[in-house]
Amino acid sequence: MRVAQILAGAAQGGAENFFVRLVAGLEQRSEVEQKAFIRGHEHRINSLESKGVTAEGFRFGGKLDVLGHWQYRNALKAYKPDIVMTWMSRASGTTPAGNYKLVNRLGHYYNLKYYRQADYWVGISKGICKHLIDGGMPEDRVFHIPNFADETPVTAIPRDSFETPIDKPLMLAAGRLHVNKGFDILLESLASIPDATLWLAGAGPEEENLKALCHKLGLDDRVRFLGWRNDVTTLMKTADLFVCPSRHEGLGSIVMESWAHECPIIATNSQGPGEAIDDGVSGLITPVDDVDALANALNSVLSTPELKQRLVEGGSKIYSERYSQQVVVDQYVDLYQKILKG
Repeated sequence: MRVAQILAGAAQGGAENFFVRLVAGLEQRSEVEQKAFIRGHEHRINSLESKGVTAEGFRFGGKLDVLGHWQYRNALKAYKPDIVMTWMSRASGTTPAGNYKLVNRLGHYYNLKYYRQADYWVGISKGICKHLIDGGMPEDRVFHIPNFADETPVTAIPRDSFETPIDKPLMLAAGRLHVNKGFDILLESLASIPDATLWLAGAGPEEENLKALCHKLGLDDRVRFLGWRNDVTTLMKTADLFVCPSRHEGLGSIVMESWAHECPIIATNSQGPGEAIDDGVSGLITPVDDVDALANALNSVLSTPELKQRLVEGGSKIYSERYSQQVVVDQYVDLYQKILKG
């Protein structure tokens, strides 16, 4: 079956990274022939092609980009796909119905006006699937398939990297520096955790505000702003725990990363992590925007080795059973086959 994978994503981002992982995983399956239609980011095209995936770059501009839309749609038509799967709003809104089965994949609670022309929908969490069904999509054409982690084995970097004290607790958080990610709450919680250092990996519009808050809280010597990193799983191997303090999170693929790389996770009860994590078994869950509850959970893991080990073992078990690359790729192949059978 010929599958076109469509992504009009940013230069960097979690969804963009997973796009490469899934498309590369599907490329290994004999049942699937693929082509990736993406924005012309050279590093992503090179990454896909290094994994054997044919990729072509397009502008995916706004409504006034008539020429760009024409070029993309002509190339898509020429490929003659059996299935087209679009990722996120820009790609979904730009891709018309055609002589193929159109699948929209949603990684967040997006405005559904961009998704109504599809034949089928994939939500990466049960909550997103409910959002689709509540929005009028036929329930029998909505499917739940989660993300899997980057499973490439990694080695921890030296614990004293970034001028970090080697004998003090070390926490890691990562993601776009955006208000939805709740990193301000994490910084306020850190003020109640003596001696701990935080590595914060990410970039985004809240960077200056977060640095100002860090200074206000007297945390300048305990927080390392690392910028955007492509080695978060390596950082997980080094840190004592991972924190996901989001206010809103579609799935929180970083949860799967922490499980796959045996880093205990503490997350707020935002949509995705709250659904995925079994509190006390595969991680700890705290209320959104609750500084004290987050601080207490962080302290409990840092001070209780038995709890830390229990969370690592619980996360690893759930990952292998429900979220591994093998499990997720199998689900997509099964879905594509089901769609083509009608």
